[in-house]
Amino acid sequence: MDISTAAGGAIARHRPSPGRTVRAYIALTKPRVLELLLVTTVPVMILAQNGLPNLWLVLATVVGGSLSAGSAAAFNMYLDRDIDAHMQRTENRPLVTGEVTPRGALVFAWSLAVASTLWLLVTTNPLAAGLSAGAIFFYVVIYTMILKRRTEQNIVWGGIAGCFPVLIGWTAVTGSLSWTPFVLFLLVFLWTPPHYWPLSMKYRGDYAEVDVPMLGATRSGSQVGLQVILYAWATVACSLLLIPVAGMGLVYTVSALVFGGWFIYESHRLYNRAVRGTEPRPMRVFHASISYLTLLFVAIAVDPLLPF
Repeated sequence: MDISTAAGGAIARHRPSPGRTVRAYIALTKPRVLELLLVTTVPVMILAQNGLPNLWLVLATVVGGSLSAGSAAAFNMYLDRDIDAHMQRTENRPLVTGEVTPRGALVFAWSLAVASTLWLLVTTNPLAAGLSAGAIFFYVVIYTMILKRRTEQNIVWGGIAGCFPVLIGWTAVTGSLSWTPFVLFLLVFLWTPPHYWPLSMKYRGDYAEVDVPMLGATRSGSQVGLQVILYAWATVACSLLLIPVAGMGLVYTVSALVFGGWFIYESHRLYNRAVRGTEPRPMRVFHASISYLTLLFVAIAVDPLLPF
């Protein structure tokens, strides 16, 4: 059966209630991804200010960034609705269940894109607003439309969209860019593959079913594990680069070493289990990567507030 036909059939069979429709539109924004936005944006604003920035500016930036990320997520679900219907991980998304129509999702995505850009333009500055619009374009066009279904390196380059919040947070405070936000940009860029590839290992059957060449679905566990190790080491090395570039103190330095060591350890466990032929447990690395980034950015936020 044609994928798009199946998705359309699902839409025709479901008539959601108004309350479920509201929740479905919220689901289009991928709220769990918005949590990562908060984790990376607010600490960078504290670092840029070298103290606590204006709370209104923080709120305005978070609201604008959330609208921007929600727009990108909604566009992504609209474009991927054909394959989402055939994947266990995504089969309950609103466009698959019929709680939101394709037209409704597209209008919603465009509305959030325009609103986020105008909001950031008015409440922060043109550079932050432009970066926000660029993040939407990169995630929707470069990743979802061009890379995702064509190359197993899709998440490497497509993950650039997830690096924009650190630039937006920095420019909202300073109105300009410097080496520090670019180091943070590189940090998130290097972190994304070892974060997402274990998830694609877990759902390799789903990706194979819909012909999406995620590395975790196209290569053996040991090959994916090796790539995860290399990127994890590169991520931790990049995190240490922030110490001389941004003048980070003791709290950040210790955190980067301890949490980075833990992230690397979990990456090696994944590879070693795959080599031995035992269950690799990729979700351990997936969850460890989230905890690592969260704790590292908490340290970024705390470090400038301490006198040592």
